[in-house]
Formats: sequence, C-alpha cells, structure tokens
Amino acid sequence: MNAGAGSQNLGDEIRAIIESEGPIGFDRFMSLALGHPRYGYYITRDPFGLDGDFTTAPEISQMFGELIGLWSAEVWTSMGEPPEINLVELGPGRGTLMRDALRALHIVEPFARAIRVHLVETSPVLRARQQGTLEGCGSPVVWHDRFEDVPRGPSIIIANEFFDALPVRHFVRTDRGWFERLVGLDENGPPGKFRFGLAPEPEPFIRAEAEIGAVLEIGAAGHRALSEIATRLSEDIGAALIIDYGHTETSFGETLQAMQHHMKADPLEDPGSADITAHVDFASLSRAAKAAAAETHGPVAQGDFLTSLGIFERAAGLKKRADPRQSIDIDRSLLRLVSKGREMGIDGKMTPSMGALFKVLAVTSPGLYPPGFESVQGERQ
Repeated sequence: MNAGAGSQNLGDEIRAIIESEGPIGFDRFMSLALGHPRYGYYITRDPFGLDGDFTTAPEISQMFGELIGLWSAEVWTSMGEPPEINLVELGPGRGTLMRDALRALHIVEPFARAIRVHLVETSPVLRARQQGTLEGCGSPVVWHDRFEDVPRGPSIIIANEFFDALPVRHFVRTDRGWFERLVGLDENGPPGKFRFGLAPEPEPFIRAEAEIGAVLEIGAAGHRALSEIATRLSEDIGAALIIDYGHTETSFGETLQAMQHHMKADPLEDPGSADITAHVDFASLSRAAKAAAAETHGPVAQGDFLTSLGIFERAAGLKKRADPRQSIDIDRSLLRLVSKGREMGIDGKMTPSMGALFKVLAVTSPGLYPPGFESVQGERQ
C-alpha cells in the first residue's frame, strides 16, 4: 500500500468524523493515526531502523535482547521452573529482541524446552517481518491481536517501547478549571487542516492544583493495559518487564512528540504518516499494578538495569572475537544503551541519553524478585 495515499485517506476519514460528531479527544485521534485497521501508521509500514522513522534498543545491539533472554531464564527459575511457560512480547517490532533473547536463553536447555512464544501484534506488515526474523528460532511461535487472547498460565511478558505508543488524553488548566484538549478543524487555516482546541465544559473529576496553562497528560489506555497484565500475574504466576522512555513521578507537562524519518513532525499533520508517542508515566503504571494485587520493582534507569545484568561483561566477550571495526561498533552501541549523560537531540537541544531517559519496571506475582532491581528491592511495596 502506498503510505501517502493511506495517510491521506485517513485524514479524510477523521475530517468526516469531526464534521459529523464535532471535535474529538486527542486519544481518539492518536488511536486512529497509529492503529486504524487500514491506514494506521503501524498497520501500513515497518517504521524501524535507518530507513524508517526511529531506532529501538534491540536494533542498536544484539546485547539488549540477549540480556532480556537471560533475565527471563532467571525469572523462570525463581518461578519454580514450570514445565511450560508463555514467553510473551507486546509490540515485538521486527522480532529482533525475541530472536536475540531466544538465541541467548537456549543455553538454558530446560527453559528453552518449556517456552511457548506468543507475540501480540496487530500490524500485518510487522507480522510478516517477525515471521522471517524468527524462522527456525527453535520455539513454537503464535501471533495474537490482543493480550487477552494469550493463553492463561505461567508467563513472562516483555514490553519494550510499547506503552509510549498507547493513546493519551490532554487536559489544560484554565481559570475555569481543567478542560480536555480536542482535535477539530481550523476554520481560519487551509481547508481541512486539523488544530487543537478545548472542550466547551470543564472536566469535573480533575481536582489537581496547577498554574494556568498547565497540561495534564493522562495515559488511560496504558493504565488499562497494565491493569490487565497485573491482574493476570496476580492470578497466574509470572512477571512482566516494561522498558520505555518516561518519568518516575506523575507530573504536569506535555510530552507528546511525532517522528518521521528520524525528525520531529507535527502530530496533527497527515495522520498515519508519522509515529506519535508520549512519555510513559511509570508512577501511574505502578499504581495500576498494585491495585490489581501484583507487586512492582523499580523503575530503574535502563543504564543501571543493563549494567546489573552484565552488559559490560557481554560487550567484552563480543570484542574478543571482533575485528577493530567491530570493536568500535560494540563500544558505540554499549555507550548508546547505557550512557546516563546528555546528548544533542534532533531538535538541537541537549536531552538525557538513552540510559537515563529510558526506565525499566518489573511487575510480578507476589513473592517474585526479578534480577536487575537489587538496588531498589527495599523500596518494593
């Protein structure tokens, strides 16, 4: 399918909805832009890598997926080594993380025999890519449209850069209270141009105090998804590992961004043509998990997590078999994954590096203590 034609038709569909129903919440706009069954961004393309719009940690280095695989093996051991276990990945991209994880964990033969791989993926384009990546992986692989379709039973769930793409709602503080930010049509601009506006009436259930103009970003879809995962883990033994960029405390401020060809884009322009994400509120996810009777560990910075799992030792091992050019690439990848300094962003501003910006949260059945969170185990609630 031609991406340009698809995104143009999606824009027309959204305009028709607005003309019929009035302005819509940004969460609905974002949901359509990313997941429309015919024209959605993730439905129509492979967005990863240099030829796409962004690069994720598994595409930076094999070490990332390998360590996640070994983390899973250790969790399986702490679960009592069930003879069958679901290894689930939500939004598995090209299948790179799962491929590297399976290769690493196959050194733990009893775990490898116990695994049943389940991938939750709605994109036919990415499913085809995952099938090619995982061909001959040595484990049975099943695809699902929804997490609730994954069979019950002991499970280890991986979600790397999954929650940041779930729709968010925005509310703006005015002198009359909190008003939801809506997407409508710009009557004063070019025909059909989308613009932000505010709902006609305030939201009565938000009582937070903030300055006029403050933005409150609420990831209700992420909260629901985490609640479903946590409920499963509280009933069936297991653990979930959530890795994403975001903040550890709920706070005010808009974090919305759109990416196209590794450059920032307007999230309202040409829906379906750019990736749209928002920072993950890890505090909110933790509250959802605890409300469902699961336990949480972290969040910790990605750099600390990978260091705890032995990424420096793994890099050293790879370099022993590498030529000088490969050694340089390994060092660059390692620095990109774990650095907690600051780097120049695509907008020319200094931003936290990946090792600090990305956080890792584990959600488990009561009584499980996953590796990588030893520094915060005393804070677990």
